[in-house]
Amino acid sequence: MIRYHILVSGRVQGVGFRYTASHLASLYNLTGWVRNCYDGSVEMEVQGDPGNIDFFIQKLKTESRWIRIRSLEKKQIPLESGETVFHVRY
Repeated sequence: MIRYHILVSGRVQGVGFRYTASHLASLYNLTGWVRNCYDGSVEMEVQGDPGNIDFFIQKLKTESRWIRIRSLEKKQIPLESGETVFHVRY
C-alpha cells in the first residue's frame, strides 16, 4: 500500500478528467481524491497497491481523447488510514 500526491497539467480541465480519474480509481480499487486547481492543473491524492496506481496513471493518459497530459508530478506521501473511497473535491 502506498499513497501519492499527484499534480497533472495540460488539457485536464473541462474535459472530464476528474470524473475519469474517479471512475478509474474505482476500477483499480484506489482511494483518495481529485480536484481542479486555479492555475488550470489538477491535483490528486491516490492510495492503493503500487501496481494498480501505475495502471491508473497509464489509463488516465489514454482513456479519453479529450485529455492531454503535458506533465505529471508524483510524490510519495504518508498513508491515510480509514479512507474507503475516491472522490471529487470541489
